[in-house]
Amino acid sequence: MGEAQTGWMFDVFVSFRTEDTGNNFTDHLYTALDQKGIVTFRHDALERGKPIYTEIQKSIRESRFSIVVFSRSYACSNRCLDELVGILECMKSKGQTVFPVFYDVDPSDVRKQRGCFEKAFCEHKQYFMDKVESWRAALEATANLSGWDLKNKSEAKVIQEIAEKIFNQLSQEVSSVPKDLVGIDSLVKEMNMYLDTRVDDVRITGICGEKGIGKTTIAQAVFDSLSVKFDGSSFLANIKEVSEKQGLVPLQEQLISEILMARNMKIRNVHRGVNTIRNSLCRKKILLVLDGVDRLEQLENLGGNRDWFGAGSRIIITTRDENLLSRYRVDRIYRAAKLNHDDALLLFCWKAFKQGRPPEDYAGLCNLVLDHAKGVPSALEALGSFLFGRSLPEWQGAVHRLAQVPCTWDYLK
Repeated sequence: MGEAQTGWMFDVFVSFRTEDTGNNFTDHLYTALDQKGIVTFRHDALERGKPIYTEIQKSIRESRFSIVVFSRSYACSNRCLDELVGILECMKSKGQTVFPVFYDVDPSDVRKQRGCFEKAFCEHKQYFMDKVESWRAALEATANLSGWDLKNKSEAKVIQEIAEKIFNQLSQEVSSVPKDLVGIDSLVKEMNMYLDTRVDDVRITGICGEKGIGKTTIAQAVFDSLSVKFDGSSFLANIKEVSEKQGLVPLQEQLISEILMARNMKIRNVHRGVNTIRNSLCRKKILLVLDGVDRLEQLENLGGNRDWFGAGSRIIITTRDENLLSRYRVDRIYRAAKLNHDDALLLFCWKAFKQGRPPEDYAGLCNLVLDHAKGVPSALEALGSFLFGRSLPEWQGAVHRLAQVPCTWDYLK
């Protein structure tokens, strides 16, 4: 995932008592989250010299999820309890999702402040009387949320469950098609129905069409909507360009690294890469997109044969060459078409005006632009972005100059 998603600074904030879990459970949890590309706030990353309380509360507000690791001395820390109050406030005001984890403590003891939690509050009454009530309420509320109780469970298994849960929810949040990607919904739905993840055969599909027609956009939309249903997924973009400059080995390394979530994957040569892909992924249900393919050799060394991947795997190929898809014997070919007038206008308006229709004074000019772009999505997007924010006289001048050149790209350059 790389960067925190959906406008948050962090994907996850973890509240825990260092003395109890910092060198074991929580440290392993950080590693599991990091391996899935989930951006997690770490207390040890705070800049020296900055107020710790202020920075931690800010980080809580900037996180999409919070994980609270309740342990035996959690309530002994006023820092942890202050974090908990901040987390509950963000849950109520910003919709932050909160997961409690009960590490060597009974959830009912946390909820009712019994045992070691009761002892901790006896101490707090002497120094933090003004905070005790809010701390108690926060403990009770968090302990009532759905989470994980480690009693008689494998720590490693629970850590993987937590990482998978957050990864899947983050993936679902970014899988919806934005409003400005118009004209592809029906094709995406058709492909999703055919790729049916409930069926255990291995299916290979192709998307073909001319340059700029939206092949990659369609593949990305399908990938985003389905990837959470697979054991692993990889989107290899611009294969033609990458292979011409660097060869196929970096693409093989990327494929294996993304699906196995393994860093620093090194492959000596293409032949070794083929063996590694086949041997390491043959039992995994994977989703693979091979984008921008122009030679059969690329497919043979990245997608190989159907027995390279586990039951239920799906491979999507985008290319301008329909004959290449036939030679590779894909199961089904989808042809990306130019947009009709209504969809072209909608796409252009989202880029040019950030709304679905043009202002009245711009309607005639928009039709001239549409005539020039001829339903090609990439041309409509580029022109709309170029004209965004310009006043009516600038539009008139730009569209007039546009009419003088035969190609959209000549004008934009």
